Amino acid sequence: MEERVSMIGIIVENMDSTDKLNALLHEYGSYIIGRMGIPYPKKNLNIISIALDAPMDVINTLSGKIGQLDGISSKVVCSKG
Repeated sequence: MEERVSMIGIIVENMDSTDKLNALLHEYGSYIIGRMGIPYPKKNLNIISIALDAPMDVINTLSGKIGQLDGISSKVVCSKG
């Protein structure tokens, strides 16, 4: 399957779920190009962006698993090819 460069934007509103999120990111670490986290104490949340180079099924699986975590939401943007 063709690999694509993508970005997963993640909003963490429940800090109790961060251990599970970090475990997922570690599990998919071989696909991660880079990661940036920004704490935003004013709104009591964290913003994380993950750059990936992976097959679409891997990207969709990871994003789906992230979205199932309590208090965490995610969206994916992919390159066209």
